[in-house]
Parts: sequence; C-alpha cells; structure tokens
Amino acid sequence: MHADGAPPAALVLDQVSHTYAGRGAGVQAVSLDVAPGAVQVLVGRSGCGKTTLLKLAAGLLPAQAGQVRVQGQAVTGPQARVGFVFQAPTLLPWLSVADNVLLPIRLHRSPLPPEHARAAALLAQMGLQGLASERPARLSGGQQSRVALARALITQPALLLLDEPFAALDAITREELQQALATLCEARRTAVLFVTHDLAEAVFLADRVCVMHAGRLCASLPIQLPRPRRAALRDSPGFAALCAQLRHELHQPEATASTRAEAEAEASVAASSQPGAA
Repeated sequence: MHADGAPPAALVLDQVSHTYAGRGAGVQAVSLDVAPGAVQVLVGRSGCGKTTLLKLAAGLLPAQAGQVRVQGQAVTGPQARVGFVFQAPTLLPWLSVADNVLLPIRLHRSPLPPEHARAAALLAQMGLQGLASERPARLSGGQQSRVALARALITQPALLLLDEPFAALDAITREELQQALATLCEARRTAVLFVTHDLAEAVFLADRVCVMHAGRLCASLPIQLPRPRRAALRDSPGFAALCAQLRHELHQPEATASTRAEAEAEASVAASSQPGAA
C-alpha cells in the first residue's frame, strides 16, 4: 500500500531501457504504469519495441537501465503474479485442454481440487464446456486462443501481458475474444498490458493507448468510453473518432522524422552552396 492507503500500481516501468547486441536499442528510457484493473494498449509499427517492453514487464528480459515493478516489488524474473499470452497459443499437443490450462501450476506441484474447479470455471466462461478432455489438435484456432487465455489466468495474476494474441484469427472470432477478455479482466480486476497492430482492437479494449516509435513512447491517448463495452460500441461515432485520432497519432512520429530529415537535407544543400564549401 502507498502512504495514502491506495494499492500500488499493478505495473510500473521506470525509465526502462534494453539494448540488443549489434542491433541497437530495443527500448529507450520508457516509463509507464498500469493501475489495478486498468487496460493499457501499446501500438506502433513492427520493430518499434512493443514486444521488448512486454518481455521486460514479464521478467523475460533484464532491464539494463531503470526498474520494473509489479505490485510495488522489483521484477527479477518470471513470476506467478504475471500471466503472458503469446501470438501463438503454444499449447502442448499431448496434454488435454484442462491439463494445458493447469500447466502453470503443474510446473511447480500437483493442482489442488480448488484449482481444478477454477480451470473448469474458466473453460466454461470461455465457452469451452465439454472440451476439457480434448487434445488441442481437435480445437479451432479461436478455441485454442481461448485455452491459452484461460491458462494465463489460472494463477489469478495481478497483471496480464498479451502480445497480439488474436492476430491470426478471423474478424468475428477476434471480436468475440476481445469481448471475452474484457469481461474476464473486468470481473477479476486484472491489469492488462496488450500489444496490437489493430487500432479498433486497441480502442475497444483500452482505458489508455500508448504509441511507440523507435523504442520510445511518443503519445498517450485516453479512451473515455463507457464500460462494460459491447459490440454495438464499434458502430458509434465516438468509437470511430477515437480510431481516427489514434491513426493520426501513429503518423505523427513519422511526420516529425520526415520533417527533420528534410530540414537536415536542406541544411546540407545550403551549406554546400556557401562560398568555400568543398
């Protein structure tokens, strides 16, 4: 708890940096925080550092500068308080659906009866009743993504990290899973940091969208839409306006870089035209 009695932020990134050998900086002096129960989304072009930032938050990469804290405690490696959903479901094909959901617990000990009950409840909430004993190969892509989400939630994490988990799905299934994620996290007050390239997905899910460019956070857009959010919200003028504003913010860093490059080129031409220039 803070001195004022408020719980600590679910996630704090404080001037965090990470550089890849031979490739330069993946993330440069990034600061953000995610409050308990809040959903924050990262958008930006490929290679801008979004996934690197997720891995730093998860403890999968070390922060070479700055600090990462989850619920006020420094992150030094992966932990049960943080769930991670990758781009691919990464289910183990030889395990049943139920055993895949329980895998984070099985890695440390045998699940207890309340945890089996929790897994069954999560599968029911995901619309996967009756599939607990099936193998992943018998599931559709959308069903496999639902299992992966249930697996990430089985430990009741304070923070859920998601790296474009719905990118490979058809539009309808993707929207259904966005709704399922929003409903589950609202009910559990789970904080979320979500990476996507889909602007409509970002606006539908987020309380705040952060734009990344060249390893830095360059814009932050609050999403002041009512919760709980339903499918009809996507057809509202306010939703469309926020998507347009976010698209504009995404182009701003490129416009700034382009303007800077043009200015530098003009300065170079001007310098070369001066008397005595080589």
